[in-house]
Amino acid sequence: MRKVFSKPASLSDKPFHYCPGCTHGIIHRLIAEVIDELNIKEEVIGIAPIGCAVFMYDYFDFDFLGGAHGRAPAVATGVKRVHPDKMVFTYQGDGDAAAIGTAEIVHAAARSEKITSLFINNAIYGMTGGQMAPTTLLGQESTTSPEGRSKEMAGYPIRLTEMLATLEGTVYAARVSVHDVKHIIQAKKVIKRAFEIQQKKVGFALVEVLSTCPTNWGLTPIEATKWLEQNMIPYYPLGEIKVPKEV
Repeated sequence: MRKVFSKPASLSDKPFHYCPGCTHGIIHRLIAEVIDELNIKEEVIGIAPIGCAVFMYDYFDFDFLGGAHGRAPAVATGVKRVHPDKMVFTYQGDGDAAAIGTAEIVHAAARSEKITSLFINNAIYGMTGGQMAPTTLLGQESTTSPEGRSKEMAGYPIRLTEMLATLEGTVYAARVSVHDVKHIIQAKKVIKRAFEIQQKKVGFALVEVLSTCPTNWGLTPIEATKWLEQNMIPYYPLGEIKVPKEV
């Protein structure tokens, strides 16, 4: 039989633990494919978050560290400064990066640390029970906003990527989605570009990935992808928000 599929070498053999319809697994595969294509597997050090992806160090076949909740950019800063020849990336959810870890990612960007940050936005706290996150949309229901998020009580959802793009130290900022094949292909190109920017030692690169959370959204996997497309993308528009002047 003709072989039509190969697991990326940068992924381990351990099965993912994610809920059905969760797109963390898709994003993991894209990262592994990019690392394989750039032939940097032996040079990569990942920083795992606290959250649903906390065990991601089990799923990749290269070095990983874990950071305290929100502190992945600080850990990555230390690793990169001690090992400037390594390719260092962080992987954080919206609660991790846009709430408890806001200061860490803002100042890592302001210092233009030569790392790659992957920001996974599913507009809710996943692991801890579906609470409202900084990125939860207005009107979106959660366990802590059962009647929907209101701007009067909780303010507006944070567009973290646009905010970080205003900093001089951020050299690349983009937002992608993985809700269908077309956008998965585009997401891989953007993630690859973010790693290539680190290879060229230009500065801080950020990629936000819109992701689904069927379990805490109370939707089927198919309904969740449609909800993302119809509700998240209008508020969090896709595209390259800031690109390097010289790369």
